Amino acid sequence: MRPDRNWGRSRMSSTRFGFSDDFDVIVIGGGPAGATTAALLAKRGHRVLVLERERFPRYHIGESLIPGVMVPMEELGLKERMEAKGFERKYGGTLVWGNNEVPWNFSFTTGGRIPYAFHTRRADLDTMILDRARELGAFVVEEATVKDSIEENGRVVGLKYTVRGLDGTHEARASLVIDASGQARVIGRKYSEITWNEQLRNVAVWTYFDNCHRLPGDEWTNILIEGTQEGWFWGIPIDKGVFSVGYVTRSDVANQSDKSLEELFVSEIESTTKLKELLKDATPAAGYRTARDWSYTNDRFHGDGWVLVGDAAAFVDPLFSTGVALATLAGSTLSKIVDQILKHPEIEEKALDRYSNAYRDFFDDIRSFVEGFYDRSKTKGYYFDLAQKISDPGKKNDAQVDFVKLISGLSGRDGGLFELSLDDLIEGVTGPSTAGS
Repeated sequence: MRPDRNWGRSRMSSTRFGFSDDFDVIVIGGGPAGATTAALLAKRGHRVLVLERERFPRYHIGESLIPGVMVPMEELGLKERMEAKGFERKYGGTLVWGNNEVPWNFSFTTGGRIPYAFHTRRADLDTMILDRARELGAFVVEEATVKDSIEENGRVVGLKYTVRGLDGTHEARASLVIDASGQARVIGRKYSEITWNEQLRNVAVWTYFDNCHRLPGDEWTNILIEGTQEGWFWGIPIDKGVFSVGYVTRSDVANQSDKSLEELFVSEIESTTKLKELLKDATPAAGYRTARDWSYTNDRFHGDGWVLVGDAAAFVDPLFSTGVALATLAGSTLSKIVDQILKHPEIEEKALDRYSNAYRDFFDDIRSFVEGFYDRSKTKGYYFDLAQKISDPGKKNDAQVDFVKLISGLSGRDGGLFELSLDDLIEGVTGPSTAGS
């Protein structure tokens, strides 16, 4: 049963944090998905609490962005701050990929109205978005660990959490709980199973280098993606001569090797062409980090009183750097939907069904493309046609345009996730047919 959203107003109480424990929405996680969702809900006048496990700034991989991320950044008023921060502009990508391994590149200008994104240090970017959520009125508690959900009559109505350095367990209640906790999947883990993508069970190992060379001319700030016999490398120019370099291969390949992941990284660099040249005078600047088996989809994206967004909902292989864009775009869309749910509680289930279906469709398009792209026996024309088949079966655009739009995070069948309308649902509960009932 869906309770009245004002159920808790009579039980408001002051806490040691200086605010009540009663909210419209609680968001688990202050990363890009959670901070974007919280910020835009607060901007619409809702009372939002963000519970973040870590203390920002904190390290995170995923430094290369795609143009789709600029849409929510403009909504948040952060585009100018990103420029002022000095993030490296990213205009496209250079690939050594396909059956003849001849380098080729793409430009985001081919894909539409947003010609560039950025390479960033995620600690800086994520802090910027979370700080913006605070500015817009969200309450943020860092170093807060969610211990459990609070349920009433089968519905999630709040959370129990602890805060580092403080005694006891705290409670907060809300009309809706949003899980943006990334791969921790705090709520998703309790209420949903996940399906691993068997074709994308991969492992990544990465580190950082100083004094790197750059790609020539117009490719100066391109991300480099270079395939090898058993995997591929990314090379991301973060700033000045600093590169993020990572190697991705199948988990079973790594498990069967007699080399450690770090040894694989070093040996596989020798089989590259462009990357090896960029690193010929470079010096290591950090230790190695690793991640495994990250491509998955939750079986459910929402339930009674809860909804997932960002990596908490689904994550796909980082081949085209879609993670932050997909997380923030979904957060922007979810903020609009939750805004209407808070105003019209009766539409919650149908509205979140619509969100989940559109989110899943958009995610599945990217996943299907990445799966197909992993076949390096093809030519770039094949990859262009694959993107068109997935996102533009009516062939409204040139295939190369469809390719760039898809890897820019700007494609979507019939508007999809980013143009969801709830007008019919709202009219169904507020129109003449329900008046006086």
